[in-house]
Parts: sequence; C-alpha cells; structure tokens
Amino acid sequence: MLFLANELQKHWRIIAPDQRGHGRSDRPADFSRDGYVKDAANLLDYLGLIDTVVLGHSLGGVNAYQLAARHPHLVRALIIEDIGAEVDDDLSFSRSWPHRAPTRAGLLEGLGASANYLTDAIREYPDGWGLAFSPQDMITSQQQLNGSYWTDWLASDCPAVLVRGSRSSVLSIPHAKAMAARRPHTQLIERPTGHAVHETDPVGFAAVVSSFLDSL
Repeated sequence: MLFLANELQKHWRIIAPDQRGHGRSDRPADFSRDGYVKDAANLLDYLGLIDTVVLGHSLGGVNAYQLAARHPHLVRALIIEDIGAEVDDDLSFSRSWPHRAPTRAGLLEGLGASANYLTDAIREYPDGWGLAFSPQDMITSQQQLNGSYWTDWLASDCPAVLVRGSRSSVLSIPHAKAMAARRPHTQLIERPTGHAVHETDPVGFAAVVSSFLDSL
C-alpha cells in the first residue's frame, strides 16, 4: 500500500496501523472478529476521528465493513479489496514455511510461491531471517474469519467501492456482483490481477481509489 499512500498523502491523512498479530504489533491471544473490530474503533477514538474513509484488503476488508456496521459514526465510506460477505479459506499450508533461514534468499526460497505476498513481512533476527508474524496465528485468525457476514455487509449504506482482481481465487465474480447489487451506494470495479490488487497493479489500484475519493 506504500504506492497508494504516497499518491494520496498530499490531500489525505493516511493512518496505516498494524493489525493485531501483524507487522510490529503485539502478539495477542485473541484473533476474534470482535477483537479486530474493537482495535480499529479504539484507534479512531484515541485519535479523535470520526467520518473516516476505511480501506481494507482481505481480512482487513471484513474488518472495515464490520467497523462500518457496528460503529457507523466512524465510517464515511468504504474501500474493500477482494473479499466477500462469505469467507471460507484454509491457510494450513503455511505450517510448511521455514521458521528461520540463514539468509534472506534462503527464506524466500523456503516460502515458495507465497514469497511474492510476504516480502514486506520479512525481518532479520539474531538467529536468522524469518517473518514478522507467526503462521499459526495467521491460521487461527483465518479460522475465526471464516463465516457468513451478509448481515454486516448490508448493515451500512455509506458509499463503498468493492475492488476485485479478475483472476482472484478468493472472491468470485458472481459473489462480488451480488454484494454490489444488494448493498446501496456500492460499485464494483475489477482489475486484471489476482487477490492482491494493490500489489500487482499499484497504479491501477491507486487510480480506482483516487477516483472514488474524488466522488465523495
């Protein structure tokens, strides 16, 4: 999201927190839906902010629209990247990732096809190279994310854009179209990418976001 932040920073205040168990945030015992949403609400309350535009990718997308559903005064508009109102995924494959590797290149090799999505999460530790998060925490978080959230998706009616990667294996086009059709003030936009639209097509994603923000 760094490219997007650089594009928007002249006109928008950008707040990009590490979610619980992600990046440099503390490792909690709780990866529940309530925990993630409370974190976002508490942060905005602490900063004294209301009427914000909230952007979230994947897990963060569900967090964003649940925040709008439960704390509507905090959310002016939503940008949801490639996640549905129903979620069912299995990340147990991440248990095969190396805990540490002697070199960064060795870690990337051990991460295999997943390496492209994890480069920003690579850190050097006293005992070698590893990830900034625990794969088991990611698995636990995903297990608690799986479910149907149509009630939350439909609970708010602020302006929203749903950005889908046309090659995404996470959000199908029929499901995305249903989300846009059933929720007022929601537009669906596709980009020629997989699940990580912002990473694969940063220029196109920034253009979509900027156009949406200009329309508010």
